[in-house]
Amino acid sequence: MQNFRNLDVWKLAHEFTLKVYLETRSFPSDERFGLTSQLRRAASSIGANLAEGCGRGTDADFARFVQVALGSASEVEYHLLLARDLQLLKAELHATLEAEIQRVKRMLASLLKRLRDPNDSRQPTADSR
Repeated sequence: MQNFRNLDVWKLAHEFTLKVYLETRSFPSDERFGLTSQLRRAASSIGANLAEGCGRGTDADFARFVQVALGSASEVEYHLLLARDLQLLKAELHATLEAEIQRVKRMLASLLKRLRDPNDSRQPTADSR
């Protein structure tokens, strides 16, 4: 069992989630139970799944939670695009958040590859497990 707080990808995902919460405060109140909620839930799901996966006993179990986190990151990517197209996010802010979620997705994909590759003899590190 690994402490999820030691994962570089968790740290990045957590910081991203804090930004999402901050930026969605300005969304219209009629979006509180719509896009605001969906975007916040998807963003927080990334870190939550990494945390839960770290509590599992095997790399295979952990890999399943990393895969779910990757799915949540893709969901965030769509919600950011929708928020931009609905003019709830300015293009510049969207570009910044988009770049950050792409970085999270790359890190998750790399971690997932390491967990699933039986020939990878590297020991898990803070950025992988």
